[in-house]
Amino acid sequence: MTFAIVLIGWIFSLCLHEFSHALVAYLGGDTSVKDKGYLTFNPLKYTHPVYSIVLPLVFLVMGGIGLPGGAVYIETERLRSPRWRSAVSLAGPLANLVVAIVLGTILRFVPLGGAFDNNNPWPGIAFLAFLQVSAVILNLIPLPPFDGYGMIEPFLNPAIRERVDSMRSFLPLLVFAALWYVPFVYNSFWFIVSVISLVMGVPFDLAILGLERFQFWQLR
Repeated sequence: MTFAIVLIGWIFSLCLHEFSHALVAYLGGDTSVKDKGYLTFNPLKYTHPVYSIVLPLVFLVMGGIGLPGGAVYIETERLRSPRWRSAVSLAGPLANLVVAIVLGTILRFVPLGGAFDNNNPWPGIAFLAFLQVSAVILNLIPLPPFDGYGMIEPFLNPAIRERVDSMRSFLPLLVFAALWYVPFVYNSFWFIVSVISLVMGVPFDLAILGLERFQFWQLR
């Protein structure tokens, strides 16, 4: 049950994340997203076999990081202003935040009696909420290709943008290496995710149980 909840919920949040990018882009002037079929919740429109399925599942199993894997191709030159470009990038993480708030609200107000039973859905829902928070924090990192960089890129000095673009291909590797192998970065990231999750009403022990059950299903 936990695996199904997490997988289906993550696919939905992936679609919502990318749909939000596309919707704001459409409102901002890039009407090409409609012709490309992005204004839909069809996951096939956002799916890449490796980046949308394989890598996110690997990250979930390894460490429970919510790695959005889809992508919408925005024709930024069609957008009416730099503020719209920034808003397009912000829309994705905000979508994950909304999902986290909804799930956290459910967990806060629904009685969790027997929550730790094997057939109970709450560990999966708690882990899914935890994933949404981790996706928000990860996506707000102000480096490419994360949405946090897309939010500030339109306002950066051209020389800075050019310098950052020259490092774009390996910056994600540095970020993930730091998250795995640099204790300060690792601990800081998960501390922030844990605190925000708790504030939203996600029981930490229940989320960890959901992660363990998800990983156990994968390893069976």
